[in-house]
Amino acid sequence: QVQLVESGGGLVQAGGSLRLSCAASGSIFSIRGMGWYRQAPGKQRELVASISSGGSANYADSVKGRFTISRDNAKNTVYLQMNSLKPEDTAVYYCNAEIIVVVTLRLRNYWGQGTQVTVSS
Repeated sequence: QVQLVESGGGLVQAGGSLRLSCAASGSIFSIRGMGWYRQAPGKQRELVASISSGGSANYADSVKGRFTISRDNAKNTVYLQMNSLKPEDTAVYYCNAEIIVVVTLRLRNYWGQGTQVTVSS
């Protein structure tokens, strides 16, 4: 089985920074795209940032210039550095990864359990 474990959420004041981490473990053959999504109360889950296995990144317009996604392929880990945080960034942040598992060699989409980020004004 495969697990995605997130860490790094918390409470921060507006203008502050947080760094989220998500480590994938288990029967992993390879990992393709990885990304971060968020879901605020009463809203749909939305893509925040994604990164390909080669390192190409994409961002939601709302976080461009403030958030940076990166990954360490050797550690099967993706990061999200969040700077200049705003109250509207408050949400549960979920890690996502497209993983080929060893046993079946099939590509599947996996999700982390979510980590709360709260930005106070």
